[in-house]
Amino acid sequence: MRAISAVAVNVFKESVRDRVPYNLALFAVVLIGASYLLGQLTAGQDVKIIKDLGLAATTVFGLFIAIFIGIGLVSKEVERRSIYALLAKPISRPQFILGKYAGLVLTLAANVGVMTLALYAVLAYLTFAAPPQLREAWDAPGLDPRLLQALGLIFVQLMIITAIALFFSTFSSPMLAAALTFGLFVVGHFNADLKNFDRVMQSKPAIWLARGVYHVVPDFSAFDIKTEVVHGLPVGAAYLAATIGYGLAYIAGLLVLSVLIFSRRDFK
Repeated sequence: MRAISAVAVNVFKESVRDRVPYNLALFAVVLIGASYLLGQLTAGQDVKIIKDLGLAATTVFGLFIAIFIGIGLVSKEVERRSIYALLAKPISRPQFILGKYAGLVLTLAANVGVMTLALYAVLAYLTFAAPPQLREAWDAPGLDPRLLQALGLIFVQLMIITAIALFFSTFSSPMLAAALTFGLFVVGHFNADLKNFDRVMQSKPAIWLARGVYHVVPDFSAFDIKTEVVHGLPVGAAYLAATIGYGLAYIAGLLVLSVLIFSRRDFK
C-alpha cells in the first residue's frame, strides 16, 4: 500500500508541474462564468443554462484531462527509459499500475473540485442577485445540493475513462490509446441504443455484434442525470448506488486486465 501511495503522489506532483490539466480546468472555469452572461439573454431560464453548461463543461474538460494524461501514464515511463529504474525498486508491476491510476484519479478530483466550486460560485451570485419572485419560479434552487449527485456521477464516469486510457496505454501507442478511449466514450453514450438494435436491423451478425458491444462497452448514458438535476426531477438513491456500483465494478475489471497485460510485458 505504501508503494502505491508513493507512485500516486509522484503522479500527482508531476501533474501539478504539467500545465495541461490546469489550463483545461481554468478554461472550464471561464466557460462556467461565461454561461452566466449567456444566461442573461434568456429571461427566466438563466439558472438552467448555467447548470447545464457547467455540468457539460465539467464532463468535457474532465474527459480531456483523463485522456491526455491517462494515455501517457505508462508510455511516458517507457519512452524515458525510467521504467527500468522504477521496476528495479521494491515496487511490483501491479503496484505501479494501481499507483499510476490512483495518482490520476487524485488529479481529476482536484480539477473537478475546482470546477465545482466555480459552478456554485456563479450560481450563488445568481441566487442572491435574483428577485424573490424569480427564484420561486425556478424548477430547483440555484444552490441545489442535488447538483452534487450529477457531479458525483460525472466523476465516476471520468474514473472509468481514466481506467480505459490506462488499459490501452499498457499495450498501445499514445495516439492509438487516445483514439480508442475517445471512441469508447462516444460509443458508450449511445450504448443503450445497441440493446434494441434488432428493431432497426435485420442482419443477424449485425445484431449479435451490437449486443456484444452493448455488454462490453460501458453505458455512459447511465451516468448522465443533467436533465433531471437541472429541472429539479428526483433521482432515486437506489439508482445512484446501482450506477456507482456498476462504475466501480467496471473500473476494477479494467484495472485487473491492465495489471495482467503490464505484468506480461517485456521491456527488454
